[in-house]
Amino acid sequence: MPAQQEADLLVVARPEGLYCPPGDFYIDPWRPVARAVITHAHSDHARAGHARYLAHTDSAGTLRARLGSGIDLQTLAYGEAIEHRGVRVSLHPAGHVLGSAQVRLEHGARVWVASGDYKTEPDGTCPPFEPVPCDTFITESTFGLPIYRWPTQAVLFAEIDAWWRANAQAGRASVLFCYAFGKAQRILHGVDASIGPIVVHGAVEPLNAVYRAAGVSLPPTLRADDEGVDAALLKRSLVLAPPSAQGSPWMRRFGNYADAFASGWMQLRGTRRRRGVDRGFVMSDHADWPGLQQAIAGTGAERVFVTHGSVQVMVRWLTENGLDAQGFKTEYGDEDDQETPSPSGGGPGRGLAALDGDAASPHPNLPPKGEGEIP
Repeated sequence: MPAQQEADLLVVARPEGLYCPPGDFYIDPWRPVARAVITHAHSDHARAGHARYLAHTDSAGTLRARLGSGIDLQTLAYGEAIEHRGVRVSLHPAGHVLGSAQVRLEHGARVWVASGDYKTEPDGTCPPFEPVPCDTFITESTFGLPIYRWPTQAVLFAEIDAWWRANAQAGRASVLFCYAFGKAQRILHGVDASIGPIVVHGAVEPLNAVYRAAGVSLPPTLRADDEGVDAALLKRSLVLAPPSAQGSPWMRRFGNYADAFASGWMQLRGTRRRRGVDRGFVMSDHADWPGLQQAIAGTGAERVFVTHGSVQVMVRWLTENGLDAQGFKTEYGDEDDQETPSPSGGGPGRGLAALDGDAASPHPNLPPKGEGEIP
């Protein structure tokens, strides 16, 4: 990008991440930096190695658990503002996961908002998304295609409850694969816990504790090796496990179980088959196509930068609707690329992907990530 054009921008793309030149800090950088503002604690946005971190108060527990208790972390409540080198910084609800925030930057007459990841339908596990008026909006576009339209919360959980209830009546455990941070707690909050006991994988329970400590209502949960968890109980149970548990020895204890996968990618034909599960539930912690449109319109922004997902499609749609739009090249979603299934549908993923949301597509026919972006 020409130096003159870059000088007009409050946020620019650098090799380390999205950089605010007047404030001399980064937003969700993917390489170590001196000062990092973190939108949420998923591992593609919150990485180790930064000297100082700034995040929402509700992200503190997860960030310290994942990055180390000794990190230099400053936290803010929603709407609370600080000023750094003349840039006024505040955090606002993104509705993605616990502690997720949009970053509002005000410098002189300019107001920019970096959304991080977000969804627009409230789910009860974190404050709902709030549109923040701004001149320039930096949006994700993970599901930025017209085919992506999520069922309502009521419809989604009616489907999950009916599946669990039928399996329990048939004497089969209901194993639901979902990411341990965000989706698992959303499922716990939304299901009818009177149907039967709920058993969670060891990767899920520590994050449940973080949500409970933040005041989020979750039903009681058990671990598979807790006292009193026997074969009879497991046959009636809902089991929440990260995708990396699929095909692992941990699954053997559930016998003849039914399994399902919760992801926005389940809207794509063939994804359930590639995951090797009996059932797919369309569930995402990212905005769908109407949600992206609603969020962008709600900001009143005349200029929009698109960070990841279906960048080319979203930029084209925004441009056709009279907005100044272009892409920012980022490295978000790389952790989740590691969680794609093996050809047999089983086998654990690698790295920390099991903790994260569905921010990378397993579908080969989507526009390549990065297409239409600027460096």
